[in-house]
Order: sequence, then C-alpha cells, then structure tokens
Amino acid sequence: MPVRSPLYLLERFDPGVVELDRELRVVAMNSLARRVLPVEDKEPFEKMVLSFHPERSVAKVKFLLDQAECPVSNPPPMTMIINIPERVLLIKVTKLSDLRGDTTGYTLIFYDITELVSGEAPVQPAMPASLSAEKPAPVKRQLHKIPTVSQNRIVLVDVQTVTYIRSEGHYTWVSTAQGASFCNLNISDLAERLDGASFLRIHRSYLANLDFAEQILRDEGRISLKLRGETTPLPVARTSVSRLLEQLGIGEADPLRL
Repeated sequence: MPVRSPLYLLERFDPGVVELDRELRVVAMNSLARRVLPVEDKEPFEKMVLSFHPERSVAKVKFLLDQAECPVSNPPPMTMIINIPERVLLIKVTKLSDLRGDTTGYTLIFYDITELVSGEAPVQPAMPASLSAEKPAPVKRQLHKIPTVSQNRIVLVDVQTVTYIRSEGHYTWVSTAQGASFCNLNISDLAERLDGASFLRIHRSYLANLDFAEQILRDEGRISLKLRGETTPLPVARTSVSRLLEQLGIGEADPLRL
C-alpha cells in the first residue's frame, strides 16, 4: 500500500478554503468548501467557528487554532469527521498577519479524503410516505482505511490489519503487527464506521478486532481478551462481556464459565 503523502493530496485533490477573522468568525469560503460543508444547515457566516462544530470536534478545532499561534510548531494535518454530511477531512490552519506582524485572521484549508478511506456509501432505506418530507438521517460510511499520522505524513492503514484501537483523550492509537500509529479520530468516530461484525467496543478505551481474538482470560473476576500477535491482553468491561461472547458465538450453554 503506497503512502498517501501531503504532496499526493496536493496533486490529486482540490482544497477547501475557509477564511476566519481575528475573532474566529467565518467570513468567506471557496466554492469547494460551500459544496462539502453544511453551509445551509449551519449558516456559519459571521459565527465563531467553534459554535457550529459537533461537541466532540470542538477540542480538535481549538487545538488547531492554538497551534496556528505557535511560530515554531508545524503540526501534521488533523483528521476529522464532519457529521453533516458524513465526510472525512484533513484540516490545516494557518495564521494571517499584517505588515506589522499582528494577527488579522486565519485560513483553514482542508482536503476531502472520504472517497480515499471509505467504502461505498450505504443505501438509504426507503422512507414511509408520511415521513418523506422529513430530512433523512445521516448516512454513515464505513472506513476501509484509517488515516494515521507518521512523521508529518498521512499513512492510510488497511482496516483488516488492525488488531485493536486504544483511546487517548480525543485521539486514538491504531495497533497493527507493525506497531501503533497515532490517529486524530476519536474512538467513537471509529467505532461507528468500522465493520461491526469484526470490531467491538469491549471497553471505553478499547476497540478490538475480533478476527484476531485468541483467548478470553479471567483473573480475580476481571475479564480480558488476548489477541493474536499482541502480548498484553485487553480489558473487557463487564457490560461488554455478553456482547463479546455473542459475537464470538459462545452461548450460555457452552462450557465456558465466566
């Protein structure tokens, strides 16, 4: 799988551009940003950029803006999922200054990589005639590649190679046989967009690929899951035990007693 570098994105994708003033209000967008972002629903113009983002994304956007103020840092692009419509975006923010060096505003640049990392969009089920006038629920596309960050590059990890995902605040670490990679997406975003037949949220901090399940362990009442290729078992929350057994095909009548 070739590395999808920022240069690759520059060559293949048109950027979306959003202009912010000094108070972080949206003042302008290019045509691509208008098409991709929920402009009609959110009516973002003249509003603070943080006010119309989903609550789980606010901390990430604030982090981006804070990084733009640092003259020595050069953070890699952030990866975010925008709820309406469901898009996966790589986002970068840069500060604008006047002749004196005073901040006049910010430019937010993004690349829409949804088609690069997602499978086919699921078909929206037919709605009863009585509900046809209502807005349909957002369609959530499954990821078949997870965008991770490595040395200022975006590396796309094949989902089937992932053994588990560990949460770290608003971000995650994606583990494969080659090691762990940092991902800007949070564990809830990933859990919603990975194949539920393989991936299970076994703990608030862990999302396990059950295709790698090898052992279920019990130690002083605590349940853990050993995955093939991993040396340390993952904790399983008590509320997730029954779901884990069900997905592994272990019924109550089986000899396993947990």
